[in-house]
Amino acid sequence: MYTDVARALDQRELHDRIYAGDVLRFGHLKPMRELVDFTRAMLEDAFAPLNPVEIHKHLTHQQQMESFAQRQRDFARAPEVKRLWRDLFEAVGLDAEGLARDSLYLRFQPHQDRGAVVPRARTTATIAFHRDTWGSNLYAQANWWAPIYDIDAGRTFAIYPSLWQRAVANTSAEFDLAALLDRSKAGGRNANDADAAIPHLTEQLEVTDATPVVLAPGEVIAFSSAHAHAGVPNSTGVTRISLETRTLWIDDVRSGRGAPNVDGHARWMSPGMFRRVSDEVPLNEILGMGRVEPFKGPFPASRHTTIEDMADC
Repeated sequence: MYTDVARALDQRELHDRIYAGDVLRFGHLKPMRELVDFTRAMLEDAFAPLNPVEIHKHLTHQQQMESFAQRQRDFARAPEVKRLWRDLFEAVGLDAEGLARDSLYLRFQPHQDRGAVVPRARTTATIAFHRDTWGSNLYAQANWWAPIYDIDAGRTFAIYPSLWQRAVANTSAEFDLAALLDRSKAGGRNANDADAAIPHLTEQLEVTDATPVVLAPGEVIAFSSAHAHAGVPNSTGVTRISLETRTLWIDDVRSGRGAPNVDGHARWMSPGMFRRVSDEVPLNEILGMGRVEPFKGPFPASRHTTIEDMADC
């Protein structure tokens, strides 16, 4: 599934490959190794004397929600984290002046016993199937993801390569991004649960190529936010801890360049969620837009055809 990249790429080549569906894997990048080391040290200090990947054994679900939310805030605000992410982008060939990024996320996916019913908090839940573009409507958007500690096929997320150009039925047309952002601003990250935070699949999928992402700490992947993906339920006995963010090449946002929109019908786009990497100026200010803007397309050429549609023919 991966295309291994051993050198810095031209910005045009990197983005065109992402827009074409490539999943780019970068290894041996000094900023990524340093980011892993910094994050481990931060977590091990915060959770001492406990092992961060076993923290679920010692905290209630409510305590996990509160603790993980605080760790996320500490991580996102750390000057070292911002610097190392910028260094990482520059190491793969991207110009910080022409690049915007989303928040810098530290994710926790604690072990849950099979069949257990727990609240779907955003700080602890296994994320459901989705495309990020169903919510953002920014088709130049790229996802960046990396593990902090060892992961395996049971403690990660999965990408669905066969759905890259295949439409699936979903709730993006009803997704109210502006309301979601207002609730988050007023009540914090857990003001919206994990299911309210994204549009959802509304059909039963039959696919055989859901591919778990397995990387070594120090590796990072970049892929289009239009790729369908979902969290893998974690019953491995170990908490998964990973990093992620999303980026936009600002010139491509201006020109409308990006991945294909095969099934996104949301009414809004979200430039205000991104900031320029070089100086943290909000992207919507750079573009002369509001934080949330009506989406003018391109919309999919036709609506997804379901089995029920075929039965009516």
